[in-house]
Amino acid sequence: MIRWVYENVIKAVDKAWVATDDERIFRAVEDFGGKAIETLSTHQSGTDRCAEAARKIGENFDFDVVINVQGDEPFIQAKQIELLKSCFSTDADIATLIKKIDSAEELFNPNRPKVVIDNQKNALYFSRSPIPFVRGTENENWVSVQTFWAHIGMYAFKKEVLQQISKLNQGELEKAESLEQLRWLENGFNIKTAVTEHQGIGIDTPADLEQALQYLRNNLVFE
Repeated sequence: MIRWVYENVIKAVDKAWVATDDERIFRAVEDFGGKAIETLSTHQSGTDRCAEAARKIGENFDFDVVINVQGDEPFIQAKQIELLKSCFSTDADIATLIKKIDSAEELFNPNRPKVVIDNQKNALYFSRSPIPFVRGTENENWVSVQTFWAHIGMYAFKKEVLQQISKLNQGELEKAESLEQLRWLENGFNIKTAVTEHQGIGIDTPADLEQALQYLRNNLVFE
């Protein structure tokens, strides 16, 4: 799975590393010819791990932007990474992806974070609740009268911004929603969004793995 992620990522970037605290993963990456970097086992989030890796990598390589891709997303597409990269032609501190919500089931699922954006596609707020509220309309009809956006949890950061946010204390909004990106908004960082049509499958459980295998059986083709 890690190899699939890695090989899809390097279609869109010059250099990529797998940041891990697990020696087995480190060895597996090196065995297939990839680059890996060891990080501490005490990090509370993937963002903190990414920040440590970026500091170490920065000792030998110069770069402007760091893209954090989860290792359990084997169906990541190179064009999604290109979308993230394109956000930094503007004033973005951080970039992430969003996808249009098409069903009430998805909209009202608290495990599917939602985001509202301004006219320049800057994130205004993230929530596990459906946002915005549609007054005077039955819940099952909300998606037919209002555009809603789901958050796709892939991030890119300016190099210096990544180090700054890794030092921030947890915010009150983050505690309430259990969404790390709210800490960044609370502290005034700009999060630019880009729209993707692709929804990958994160593999966290045996059921997720079976879903991914079924995805492959349905003749999935990478672009």
